[in-house]
Amino acid sequence: MAACFLPKPTINGEDDSVILFSTSSSPQGSTSPSSSSYHSPPPSLSSHHHSRTSHKLTVRNLSYTIHLKGSIPDSFFHLAQKPKPKPVEVLKSVSFVARSSEIVAILGPSGTGKSSLLRIISGRVNDKDFDPCSVTIDDHLMMRSPDQLRKICGFVAQEDNLLPLLTVRETLIFSAKFRLKEMSSKEKEERVESLMQELGLLHVADSFVGDEENRGISGGERKRVSIGVDMIHDPPILLLDEPTSGLDSSSALQVIELLASMAKARGRTVLLSIHQPSYRILRYISKFLLLSHGSVVHNGSLELLEENIQRLGFQIPTQLNALEFAMEIMPALEASTPKLAVVEDKDSYESYPRVWSDEECNRIQQRDYDDDDKRMGNFWFFSNLLEIMFLCSRFWKIIYRTKQLFLARTMQAIVGGLGLASVYVKVRKDEEGVAERLGLFAFSLSFLLSSTVEALPIYLQERRVLMKEASRGAYKISSYMIANTIVFMPFLFAVSILFAVPVYWIVGLNPSISAFAFFTFVVWLIILMASSLVLFLSAISPDFISGNSLICTVLGSFFLFSGYFIPKDNIPKYWLFMYYVSLYRYPLDTLLTNEYWSLRNECFSWRLGNMCILSGNDVLKSRGLEKDTRWINVGIMFGFFLFYRMLCWIILARKAATTTI
Repeated sequence: MAACFLPKPTINGEDDSVILFSTSSSPQGSTSPSSSSYHSPPPSLSSHHHSRTSHKLTVRNLSYTIHLKGSIPDSFFHLAQKPKPKPVEVLKSVSFVARSSEIVAILGPSGTGKSSLLRIISGRVNDKDFDPCSVTIDDHLMMRSPDQLRKICGFVAQEDNLLPLLTVRETLIFSAKFRLKEMSSKEKEERVESLMQELGLLHVADSFVGDEENRGISGGERKRVSIGVDMIHDPPILLLDEPTSGLDSSSALQVIELLASMAKARGRTVLLSIHQPSYRILRYISKFLLLSHGSVVHNGSLELLEENIQRLGFQIPTQLNALEFAMEIMPALEASTPKLAVVEDKDSYESYPRVWSDEECNRIQQRDYDDDDKRMGNFWFFSNLLEIMFLCSRFWKIIYRTKQLFLARTMQAIVGGLGLASVYVKVRKDEEGVAERLGLFAFSLSFLLSSTVEALPIYLQERRVLMKEASRGAYKISSYMIANTIVFMPFLFAVSILFAVPVYWIVGLNPSISAFAFFTFVVWLIILMASSLVLFLSAISPDFISGNSLICTVLGSFFLFSGYFIPKDNIPKYWLFMYYVSLYRYPLDTLLTNEYWSLRNECFSWRLGNMCILSGNDVLKSRGLEKDTRWINVGIMFGFFLFYRMLCWIILARKAATTTI
């Protein structure tokens, strides 16, 4: 391709480009109060930041096709000449214009591509499907990837992905801390207070967001919080996927009134998808884009739609508005689209950005990368450190307020430790005592490794929030993983102490203080390993049921091949690898070594009063522990802890890069 360019405007053209620009010659509106202290815009927008610039979003002949992959039977029975799945055209040459200070509503039956259109415009597409030459602002090629669009365009998904145990103010404050890193704390607080006032949330500022299980603010207020989270950086373009779904008529009207007010006051361009808006909502919407089977049936005002319906010979019933009636006669509208005026403001297609050659595209993209490197090089380390600090603060709040997790872990450790100790009170130092100690260690391992399963639903709940925030560039997945580790390590250490103290001293294990300290340290490592495993499995599990089943299966397999039930020599060769990757094997050997290494010469069973038949050394040899491998095993356990967190980081990073939330 020699050049990336915009063709002459034709509604039924073949070009599949998306153009985002703002006319530099457009008249300036009245000057609004400076908001430079409210947000840190992209450098390319900073020159327009102190005045209300008229932005214009133009989508020209946008098409989107989904290529379905063949199933396993398809490839297996290809000799039977089974037809391959046909590509599905979701969008077909969609064209429209959206200007500042107006709301454009995207309507149509289910499955017509409304959400797909919003996701594409907001940059939620793969890099391979994104052409940087097709995106401009003010006739300047500045966006090199969908990631840049994600940062500039605010996108509010249909679901309210919020943390229920944070207050409204805390939710917006953390959003400001993550996305407005170059501002001072005072400026961030001022931005949040101003935004809450604009959203009408001051009266619930200190109320919990809540969800289905935790009582909080109303559905309409929660939707406004979601809007605020994606408006904290004051984006010039705001996209919303069905913001009124699930709300009563009054709450839906309040949301639309709010959007109309923000569009007028700050000159924002607002696009939203909506299902059959009521009469009261219609008057706040400037333009309607009606889709059917991925094609534009109408693009313009409600009055123009009424005229087109009348031209087709239909009479709109008095009990219906034009949009409701259009849904009923959609086939007729779709068939007559070429004959009707589907574009009301044809003058919007008269001016176009210049033609960009491939060489210029590459040069500008390289320049953008170099500028970013210079601008962010010195700020990178400090920015990551701030992200980790803010995430640690948020984690602490959530852990403290998650009473079921906080109390469950604490009570589980205390009750489990005391209960287990009450069964093995003052175990004797004889042959039976040796067997009892081995059983105690094995059961303790099983209890500790399975005690972290209750954190699974919390991880799953946080995952959607994580995907949304990370995909918008709020923070890095690595920062999230580091903060999670920093916060949970001391908490889990306290849990390990609560379990280790009653078990160790009531049972009567090795009375050495150093042996007790090492026992507590190993219990801590066991819980850390289990926490990392659950975190990893939560990243690959779609829901709680499958995640819980997966955890039980994995832990059961590890326990089976730990060497406790089946000695290593009796494990089939094709299953021998499970013995080496088992999370049970290394802590079990470590606990046995810690208990008997200093007691190797002590006898636990005598024959004829003076012949020792079972010493501490014999107990260790029976498990193949002829050397003191405690610290080697500690290193392996710590390696498992890091390994599962690294796997989790890789999976979450890949998911965040492709998420459409």
